[in-house]
Amino acid sequence: MGAIRKPPRRQLPGPIRWMRENLFSSLFNSILTLVAIVLIYQTVVPFVDWAILNAAWSGQGREACLPYADGACWPFIIERSGQIVYGFYEQAERWRVDIVFLLLGIGLAWLMVPRLPSKGAVGVVMLTVFPVAAFVLLVGGMGLAPVPIERWGGLMITLVVAVTGIVASLPLGILLALGRRSELPVVRGLSIAFIELWRGVPLITVLFMAANMLPLFMPDGITINKLLSALIAVALFSSAYMAEVVRGWLQAVGKGQYEAAAALGLGYWRSMLFVILPQALRLCLPNIVGNFIGLMKDTSLVSIIGFLDLLGIIQAGNSDADWATPNTAMTGYVFLGVVFWLICYSMSRYARGLETKLQGGDAR
Repeated sequence: MGAIRKPPRRQLPGPIRWMRENLFSSLFNSILTLVAIVLIYQTVVPFVDWAILNAAWSGQGREACLPYADGACWPFIIERSGQIVYGFYEQAERWRVDIVFLLLGIGLAWLMVPRLPSKGAVGVVMLTVFPVAAFVLLVGGMGLAPVPIERWGGLMITLVVAVTGIVASLPLGILLALGRRSELPVVRGLSIAFIELWRGVPLITVLFMAANMLPLFMPDGITINKLLSALIAVALFSSAYMAEVVRGWLQAVGKGQYEAAAALGLGYWRSMLFVILPQALRLCLPNIVGNFIGLMKDTSLVSIIGFLDLLGIIQAGNSDADWATPNTAMTGYVFLGVVFWLICYSMSRYARGLETKLQGGDAR
């Protein structure tokens, strides 16, 4: 007699199978899943009640929110939406900010969508033409009325600081990383001194020094505004951290790659540009995006030196007697957290997708 065959294992439907394999695969995992469900329920349900069900959604002034003592005060956000986006930018000139946002969005979308052509040309335009056009539109000139930088604020100034820091820190960080690995003692020493100096000082101290001390080093007759000082400080500070990220992954590239580039007759700069750096930057992509996300969140520190960014606008609104309610401050901070989370999460998800795509290329 032949061996008795066991009946085939019954395959459970997709969702049930996934839950059994991932959430209830063992007694310990089942207990953790139940505890997590309880914690999520106790957190999410009260938040939904506060933010949606018991919240005030219409009206003007504190009278619209006082009857909703157990809910959010969303009329505060709606009423101040203009300041949240533009700060105190001249209302009649806000179309210029909208154009800058539109151009930035189109450029980033063009670079991020895989199937769109001419990415190199678009990248060059975004690095050369767009900054000049954005400066003219935001500051004024060429027939446009000037708008003092002191009136900038909200999301606009947050994005200006973040985008400038991100764009400037990566190339500076790469140069510093190469300088720290240079065989020239002077170049290596200066790079090490720069990196360690900026990494050893908190960003808030750097911003204070840039706002108050940098103008003292300018020649007579030359003035520098606080925003430009903050942009320079943020870019230099972030470039020092970026340099260490890139340097670490430059060391991770195998020695054989350097030898292969030398065997092809490539000089130092050509081997770095075409062989070593593409591999290193691909490897350190998660760390680079992590630095960018940290920089995005650190932009809120510019409120310390007098700029009303997103955080500054919310804090200024909290001190307005016309909106003095128990939930005004909490509503503003929750809204601020959601905005930052959306921006940072989008950056993280795009970087993850790009990383997966590059790994797929290696697999092929």
